[in-house]
Amino acid sequence: MARARDFTAIIKQQIEQFGTTVTMVDVGTVVEVGDGIARIHGLSGARYSELLQFPNGIIGIALNLEEDSVGAVILGNWAEIKEGDEVRSTGRIAEVPVGDGLIGRVIDPLGQPLDGKGPLKYEKTCPVERVAPNVVLRQSVDTPVHTGIKAIDSMIPLGRGQRELIIGDRATGKTAIALDAIISQKGGDLICIYVAIGQKSSKVAQAVAILEHHGAMEHTIVVSAHASDPAALQYIAPYAGCTIGEEFMEQGRDALIIYDDLSKHAWSYRQLSLLLRRPPGREAYPGDIFYLHSRLLERAAKMAPEYGGGSLTALPIIETQAGDISAYIPTNVISITDGQIYLETDLFNAGIRPALNVGLSVSRVGGAAQTRAMKQVAGKLRLDLAQYRELATFSQFGAAELDKATRTQLERGQRITEVLKQPQYVPMPLQKEVTILHAVINGYLDDVPVEKVRAFEEGFHRFMETSHPEIGQRIAAEKELSDETEEALKQAIAEFKEKVPY
Repeated sequence: MARARDFTAIIKQQIEQFGTTVTMVDVGTVVEVGDGIARIHGLSGARYSELLQFPNGIIGIALNLEEDSVGAVILGNWAEIKEGDEVRSTGRIAEVPVGDGLIGRVIDPLGQPLDGKGPLKYEKTCPVERVAPNVVLRQSVDTPVHTGIKAIDSMIPLGRGQRELIIGDRATGKTAIALDAIISQKGGDLICIYVAIGQKSSKVAQAVAILEHHGAMEHTIVVSAHASDPAALQYIAPYAGCTIGEEFMEQGRDALIIYDDLSKHAWSYRQLSLLLRRPPGREAYPGDIFYLHSRLLERAAKMAPEYGGGSLTALPIIETQAGDISAYIPTNVISITDGQIYLETDLFNAGIRPALNVGLSVSRVGGAAQTRAMKQVAGKLRLDLAQYRELATFSQFGAAELDKATRTQLERGQRITEVLKQPQYVPMPLQKEVTILHAVINGYLDDVPVEKVRAFEEGFHRFMETSHPEIGQRIAAEKELSDETEEALKQAIAEFKEKVPY
């Protein structure tokens, strides 16, 4: 009788399972958990950077693949995981949604919306870690990225596909330059991605509010891993943002990505590495800290026309301690990038904003992408400013003994410095930059008192827009200052100075 019952149970089970497919899942067991790290026994088929499924819907990423265990970082609340829990491999490498549906949204590095505007609309996902385009696929940088900041567009120009580091101490205006560059793309064809790594939620909310206020969220995606998020999320944030940008590049479009900032990214990776018991090196960073940033920044590129012709421009931000650009992480990133914009605390405190140190800032490829009109007016600007800074240092010791030429150079340098000052979140179109720089470099402001230069500039732009709009339109269309346009500009400047004597 009992035997018959057993047969009945077996037949019942077979009927229930009829038509179901058998699946094999790689399963492991948590042997140790703490500080956002889990050590798992088993999972022999796990791959590097694979997503792992923990109980309660918590996700982890496999980072350490050892002989008899797997070290994984947990992307959720690790306090809910305990020893003995079952872990399953998903077969999926860490990936993020991509495409136009993300534009105007604020998301976390896993693609979860943070802006309360409902679910994301996307058609595909891409892995966060990808190999950078090789030499054959690339083309040299030849198209400008207009930032709207006079000092940068004239002396440290950016090109599409370039990697330009923004470096400086805390509170020197690094994020302001990045946000200005995003706002400046309004109405253009450049899609912007702002990656906030390890920042306070309030600071990210403030940045998003500024972009919304200036209508810049229409072409911007914000990827944010807050300071309160697990170190693992902060670690993958820039790679997720880069993947989103790469999708636009592969469609033949142009994208600009800002990593704010890679110092915090390096800290989060150091934290993970030490918890995963990887051997520490200099300043307790792991040995592959250089590779961490090089594999990220190499993904920025200008593609050759036969491969779509798209581009991804990267503006990484690094925070220095007491102006020390020779520290470990700053020197690493300087050696990877195509130049740096160095912001100085002393200049910032002196009211020179953006606080650009012309001597230490450089663009190694942007000159090839600079518009001809800007090249024509700003050719000797950098040299003039550098000479002025040198003379200003020496003239403190004996102003009365200076000859006329030196005094003229000092006077002009003061006016150039005033013109290059720019308020926050007011990026300037190319034609306005060209006209005012042409005026100051050619000595038209030499007789204007230094304290009235800003007022002169504002009045001059208004005058040009109302009385001679055709000059600006011609510069914007031709991207060049022809002899005819230059002559018209000189006459317009003379006319303005007659009407408004300063």
